[in-house]
Amino acid sequence: LVYEFFLRFLESPDFQPSIAKRYIDQKFVQQLLELFDSEDPRERDFLKTVLHRIYGKFLGLRAFIRKQINNIFLRFIYETEHFNGVAELLEILGSIINGFALPLKAEHKQFLMKVLIPMHTAKGLALFHAQLAYCVVQFLEKDTTLTEPVIRGLLKFWPKTCSQKEVMFLGEIEEILDVIEPTQFKKIEEPLFKQISKSVSSSHFQVAERALYFWNNEYILSLIEENIDKILPIMFGSLYKISKEHWNPTIVALVYNVLKTLMEMNGKLFDELTSSYKAERQREKKKELEREELWRRLEELKLKKAMAEKQTHNVLNAHNTSAK
Repeated sequence: LVYEFFLRFLESPDFQPSIAKRYIDQKFVQQLLELFDSEDPRERDFLKTVLHRIYGKFLGLRAFIRKQINNIFLRFIYETEHFNGVAELLEILGSIINGFALPLKAEHKQFLMKVLIPMHTAKGLALFHAQLAYCVVQFLEKDTTLTEPVIRGLLKFWPKTCSQKEVMFLGEIEEILDVIEPTQFKKIEEPLFKQISKSVSSSHFQVAERALYFWNNEYILSLIEENIDKILPIMFGSLYKISKEHWNPTIVALVYNVLKTLMEMNGKLFDELTSSYKAERQREKKKELEREELWRRLEELKLKKAMAEKQTHNVLNAHNTSAK
C-alpha cells in the first residue's frame, strides 16, 4: 500500500521534482536499492516501478543510481553471490541502456565488460539470464563494435560442466547473432564455431540439440553461407563423427540435415573434406593397428625374457644341487 501511494505521488500531474529532490536524494535511493533484496517478488516489482520513475524524473540522480546498481552487482559477483533483486534491477537497466545516447560513454562500455559479462559466471544464472541477455543485446544494438569483445568474453566464461548453463549461453549467442553485422561476424567466426563444434559434440542431448538449432535460423544460415570456406572445415569433423557414432537418433537426424545444408552451400569443399577425413581415419586406424602390434610384440618379448630367466634359474638350481 505504501509503494502504491508513493507511485501515485510520483505519477501525479502536480508532482514537482524540483521540490521533491530535497527528500528524494542519494540516501533515499540507497535505502530503496537495499530493499530490492526482499524475498517478496511483489515488493520487488513495486520497487522496480518506483526506481524507474525516479530515474526518469530526477536527472541529477541518474549517474548515482547507475553507480549503486553497479556496486550491488560487483558485490553479488565477487562477494555474496546472493541478491534477490538481480532480475528486477537488470530489467530497469534494459530500459536505461535503451535510452543511452550515442556514441556510448566509456563508463557504459566498461559496465558491460566488467560487470554484465562476468555476471554470467553466477551459480544462480537461470534466475536472471533472460534479463541479462536482453541488456547485452541492447548494448550491441547501440554499438556493433562491442560484438567481438562480448563474444570473446562469453567464450572465456563458457560453462565446462553445467549443461543447463551451456544451453543458456547458446541461446544468448543466437540472440547476439540475430543482430550481428556481417563485418563483426568475420572477426569472431573462428573461435565461436570452434565452441559450437564442441557443443554439437556434447554427450548431453539438450546441449547438442540447442547448438544444432542454429541451422534453423535463416539469418545465421546466411552468415554461415557467406563464410562457408572458414566455417565448414571447423564443423565438419565433429558433424561427420556424430552422424556415425552418436547414441541419440534425434541428434543424428539433426546432424544429417545440417550436413546436407552445408553440402548444398559448397559441394566441392564438402567432398574434399569428406575424402581427407576418411583418409585421416584410415591413417588413425593404421596407427592404432601398429600400436596394437607393437604392444603384442612387447608382450611376447616380455614373456620370452621371463621364460629365459626361469630356465636360467632352474639350471643354476640343478647345478647347485649336484654340487652338494
